[in-house]
Amino acid sequence: MSKISKPLRLLFGLVCGLALTGAFSPVMAQDAAPAETPPPAVDGAFAAYVNNTDPGAGLAGVAGPGHNGFMMICAALVLFMTLPGLALFYGGLVRKKNVLSVLAQCLGITGLVTLMWWAFGYSLVFGTSFSSPFIGGTEFLFLKGVTSAPNTNYAYWISQNVFAMYQLMFAIITPALIVGAIAERMKFTAVIVFVALWMIVVYFPLAHMIWGATGLMNGVWNADAAIPAIDFAGGTVVHMSSGWSALVLCLILGPRVGFGKEKMPPHSLVLCMVGTGMLYVGWYGFNAGSALAADGVAANAFMTTTLAAAVAGFVWGLIEKITRGHASVLGFCSGIVAGLVVITPAAGFVDATGSVIIGVLAGVVPFLACTKLKAIFKYDDALDTFGVHAVGGTLGALVTGLLATADVNSNLISAGYAEKNGLATLIKDGGLWVAQLKAIGITLVLSIVGTIILAYIVKAIIGLRPTPEAEQQGLDITDHSEEGYIL
Repeated sequence: MSKISKPLRLLFGLVCGLALTGAFSPVMAQDAAPAETPPPAVDGAFAAYVNNTDPGAGLAGVAGPGHNGFMMICAALVLFMTLPGLALFYGGLVRKKNVLSVLAQCLGITGLVTLMWWAFGYSLVFGTSFSSPFIGGTEFLFLKGVTSAPNTNYAYWISQNVFAMYQLMFAIITPALIVGAIAERMKFTAVIVFVALWMIVVYFPLAHMIWGATGLMNGVWNADAAIPAIDFAGGTVVHMSSGWSALVLCLILGPRVGFGKEKMPPHSLVLCMVGTGMLYVGWYGFNAGSALAADGVAANAFMTTTLAAAVAGFVWGLIEKITRGHASVLGFCSGIVAGLVVITPAAGFVDATGSVIIGVLAGVVPFLACTKLKAIFKYDDALDTFGVHAVGGTLGALVTGLLATADVNSNLISAGYAEKNGLATLIKDGGLWVAQLKAIGITLVLSIVGTIILAYIVKAIIGLRPTPEAEQQGLDITDHSEEGYIL
């Protein structure tokens, strides 16, 4: 017999056997088919998880791993914005004799604010025991009770310890932004002391008023908010507060030695560009993460952040090309950061077209502030913190009131909060910009008045500036006994 005959005989036997048992019988196959069943209903808890809504009693106190993982990544991205993003962005813009001083200030602020956040900052911002519209409470001092269970005042599906660390990253970068206006002429010890006081007087109260569950201006999540304003990721809390404080502080300090008489160009636009790219990437954690879940609102914020930053960078460069004959790398970088700043309060509230409009405005208005306004008043905002963050943050807060839509974020008209405090009515009637103006006004008063008082206190106690000789030598050597570049 041939080599294939035995396998063929086995196959033939198998077919015959199946036929005898009826496996190939159409009738038997039909009889054996199970009855058609309807698709299973979506479990309520699963639907709540997907939609980022209240899970109910069954899963109360349980964090969702997907949302939790997303928020831990976002927290890391926001820290990445400060270290190394902002540090390199600012570090490249100063002269080489001061590059390490900027890095040291960012590092020092990171450690200082972290200690304050652990001890009392988180509690003062996100606590509620005081039942106050201006400050939080004492229930979370030293992060007591801040466990892996969610704090449902703020998020149903992420652990409170993850939420606390995510919000810490905002608290770190906000005072670090001030460094840009006073770069190259403020002592390291003075920066640290000023920031410690500023966090207590300005940041903690303002963050509670905007984001705290009992906050005065938390229109989205406080049914009793007296001013139903909205700020998705920090236009008032982060950019306005730091930017306006930075202007006041740089005016009190006075200009750098030689300002207006000698050129003070950036020592490394390469570092500036690298820092800009890191800020752009990290800003996704800043804006998309402010949805506090990996949901549709986060997806929208991801899209609007991308569009606004890219458009603003292009518009800034285009204006330079038209008015100066060339588009600079510094201009592109400044425009991108301006776009990120202006979209921040609106990211989760506006649609794609709204974000493009914001991008165009961000490329034009901060450009004028950094070039024309600064030239007219001759203040030494060393790295344009005021022009980008104060002007951009104020612009963003106002434009958010004009472009926000419930089609993107239904929380703007929710029955539980927005209808009770009047936000839903403002959205429908087009009057939200009035509430935004009120929030802008309160932010301005707190930031400006607080900074004036604190700056003069620090000046009286330890002084703000190094000696002219030390400033000429560079703060790297005089403050830190190090040099950024050994040639």
